[in-house]
Amino acid sequence: SSLLVYAVNGLQARTFGVWTLLSSVIRCLCAIDIRNRTLYHITLFTFFLALAHFLSEVFIYHTAALTIGVMAPLMVASFSIMGMLIGLQYLEVEALSQNKKKN
Repeated sequence: SSLLVYAVNGLQARTFGVWTLLSSVIRCLCAIDIRNRTLYHITLFTFFLALAHFLSEVFIYHTAALTIGVMAPLMVASFSIMGMLIGLQYLEVEALSQNKKKN
């Protein structure tokens, strides 16, 4: 079997680091203000982006193998998406009940 080794240069490493930091800040802000629907949707989108990124690296570009280092973010993104989609239903119900209170 052949081993694919791809070098990561400093720019790529820093870009991925900044992306990780940015997504972490967005996720923390959402946790602080979970009723902010716009922020909630942006946070959900970060998990979809992460899932798509890691899946594409494994199955399209073949630059990553399904090791624990890749499986962990795939699982975190998948479970987070499921949880946030369930939570989105509660946000919608809450928004509807607050609209009824106003009227």
